[in-house]
Amino acid sequence: MQKTLGSTRMKSGQTLTLSGAKTQHVRKQTHTVVDDTPERSILARLILSGQEVPDDPLEELHGLATTAGTQVVGELIQRRSSAEHGTYLGKGKVEEMRLLVERHSADVVIFDNELTPGQIRNLEKAVGAKVLDRTELILDIFAAGARTHEARLAVELAQLQYSLPRLKRMWTHLSRQAMGVGMRGPGEKQLEVDRRLAQKRIHDLKEELSKVERRREREVSARKESPTVSLVGYTNAGKSTLMNALTQAGVHAQDKLFATLDTRTRRWHLAKWGIVLLSDTVGFIRDLPHSLVASFKSTLEETRQADLLLHVADASSPDVFAQISAVYAVLSELQIEEKDTLLVLNKIDAIKSPAVLNRVLDRYPNAIPVSAKSAKGLEMLTEAVGEALGREFMDLDVDVDPADGQLLAYLAAKGEVVAKQFVDSIMRVRVRMPTAAMGLVRRNAVTIRPAKMQPFVPSDLRTSDDDESMKSSGEVPRDELPAELPDHSAAANMTDSSPDVA
Repeated sequence: MQKTLGSTRMKSGQTLTLSGAKTQHVRKQTHTVVDDTPERSILARLILSGQEVPDDPLEELHGLATTAGTQVVGELIQRRSSAEHGTYLGKGKVEEMRLLVERHSADVVIFDNELTPGQIRNLEKAVGAKVLDRTELILDIFAAGARTHEARLAVELAQLQYSLPRLKRMWTHLSRQAMGVGMRGPGEKQLEVDRRLAQKRIHDLKEELSKVERRREREVSARKESPTVSLVGYTNAGKSTLMNALTQAGVHAQDKLFATLDTRTRRWHLAKWGIVLLSDTVGFIRDLPHSLVASFKSTLEETRQADLLLHVADASSPDVFAQISAVYAVLSELQIEEKDTLLVLNKIDAIKSPAVLNRVLDRYPNAIPVSAKSAKGLEMLTEAVGEALGREFMDLDVDVDPADGQLLAYLAAKGEVVAKQFVDSIMRVRVRMPTAAMGLVRRNAVTIRPAKMQPFVPSDLRTSDDDESMKSSGEVPRDELPAELPDHSAAANMTDSSPDVA
């Protein structure tokens, strides 16, 4: 029989067999009825006041539901100032959902929100169908797609951590347990037994994944004879297709969410550079469960130790800005947001109007537009990667919003600030920056351009010819900056709270 959505949800009474335990099996003659009919699903979302949403608020959830193997038969959206405590949706919408389930004979209702265990239970009673929230749906997709032992361990850990506070009793009476090893004694409830077994399994999985993570660190470190580049990005942005276009690796690429859950590394012959190791790993998504991020740390070790990140974004998506922000949020959670990153705008072949691409380039002027499908722009990308890998330090003119004190302090702390000046309403900072610390600069700077460096001459040794030369190039000598200009160079002596990136 086809596996149904939410079947990985652990319920009270489900047997958790610990490592080394002996079990007895009773062979019975059974008749299996195969039902290939996909589950019928209703999609639902609550949009709170002030929440920014795309034109089609359920488009991404529709893709997730399809990836999970369901047939979407209905949709329901409610806008209100706050969620209903007991049922998340208002009373009228819950009744509307019940009628939708009845009309379409739906098997499951999938929310694009995170629900509490009590809300899920109340909704299931009210609508007469199984209810899943966004987190459980993503976990279900990961569970179905995990192929390697490492990925299965990570998904199992995330599922147990999600299910632990949601254990449900499958009976109405209390089951008395006999005293035994690991049990507190007679009178213990079965629910408490299940919780302790789950906690023991979570501990074991963390220990095993910790060993895998240390082994992966050693493996990645041993490959440091070649530069490493890692593809990161929103799910279904075309990372695997781009890897195939660059390396002719022939890795599996499919137009669906989370087609890749395991890291693949291939040799990439970079013109005028040599062999580079290019890695493709699991895609990110908005509101990616924190337990999954933590569980997949070993899988993402290639990304953590890469010399350069290629952030691949789907430029044709109407929600591209939110997707780019979601990826940066996950990189921050992994504590690698400072790593040098090139933003790659993929799928430009799917853009019908140049204005759509220009809108993205206006926001991210340093991004590289490409089409992995048609190979357009790949030569420019290759040159940019070679340039980024070939320099440990970059001399730059960085235009910064004067109100962005974080970036100004970061430039002073991580680089060598040579000069600063106001140009219109923008502060231009001439700085020598290590390439490995360019991540925050590329994200927050207004514009970045290579600096035409001139030797700095102190005022007591400078001649009038020197002053005229500097002013003609648009640079204000640092000792002649306006007195009211804030000087953030003291931040160089500050202790940076962000972890250094190797």
